[in-house]
Amino acid sequence: MLYRENGQFKTSYPADQQIFPIAQDRIGIALLLLFAVVGVPLLADEYAFRAILIPFLILALAALGLNILVGYCGQISLGTGAFMAVGAYAAYNFLVRVDGMPVIAAILLGGVCATVVGIFFGIPSLRIKGLYLAVATLAAQFFVDWAFLRVQWFTNYSTSGTVSVADLKLAGYPIDSPVAKYLFCLGFVVVFAWLAKNLVRSHIGREWMAMRDMDVAASVIGIRPVYAKLTAFAVSSFIVGVAGALWGFVHLGSWEPAAFSIDRSFQLLFMVIIGGLGSIMGSFFGAAFIVVLPIFLNQALPLLGDLIGVSIGTALIAHTELMIFGGLIVFFLIVEPHGLARLWSIGKEKLRLWPFPH
Repeated sequence: MLYRENGQFKTSYPADQQIFPIAQDRIGIALLLLFAVVGVPLLADEYAFRAILIPFLILALAALGLNILVGYCGQISLGTGAFMAVGAYAAYNFLVRVDGMPVIAAILLGGVCATVVGIFFGIPSLRIKGLYLAVATLAAQFFVDWAFLRVQWFTNYSTSGTVSVADLKLAGYPIDSPVAKYLFCLGFVVVFAWLAKNLVRSHIGREWMAMRDMDVAASVIGIRPVYAKLTAFAVSSFIVGVAGALWGFVHLGSWEPAAFSIDRSFQLLFMVIIGGLGSIMGSFFGAAFIVVLPIFLNQALPLLGDLIGVSIGTALIAHTELMIFGGLIVFFLIVEPHGLARLWSIGKEKLRLWPFPH
């Protein structure tokens, strides 16, 4: 069959421990990346880039960071929007206050600042967990919203409270067209997805998962809860901060604190739950679902209303979107807690055994 590993022998430990041990998976990922780099810029139009592809890449990166904290380490966080805001505003200040600051360096430094803030608000996880930790991280959301609204230094003393970036360049090449912005974000997503996949397979990733499954037993076998939890907050906040900087720099161009409100935090949490907790692939599935569903509803519901003779307004479409999100979250938590990524894994396992009974 096409998806079998028969005859693919591993003769070394690195070969046995590679990310994609099956050759078909390596070929599939290579073809997917080739299509993303070459095919998508040739086929997609400007609307697809601005409304679907660029938001999908950035939100997938943010969901990837949140998944490390929630899915792999088991620490609930409702402050993801705050960490995105810290990354965006920190990168903005580095860019406008330091002459000649490269845009990539500003974005990465924004992630570093988000890491510091994430570690600070992750300290309560050493003593509390569950709902109490969620409330503690929610405090980060309200604190950051207040800080960026009231402290004018963060907005470079903007009278309107809105900041903007323009004329972004990478090695002298402008990042102004939709294709350039898409490829710029794609580069970040590919690098961070590769790093995250290797991290969760390393010893620190196994420590995160041990803390998630049973923190008392993890402490007994020698895992340090302080190190494991705070490193999860640090890595997660760094990735989320970079995603926040990309969201402000590339997708929005100009923004205010409302762009990183608590709704953004819940949206990213929905992505992780629907896509799959503890899965790198699930972050991409969840982001694709959350980005595409509103666009689909905006197109499909008015057509459905025309067919049945009922006028469907934008308010009804927005409420329907929230109801569908809520229903799907309940469905996945009950039927398949591991989300779309688990369904994908089940399909691959069935394909490997087909046509034999299983």
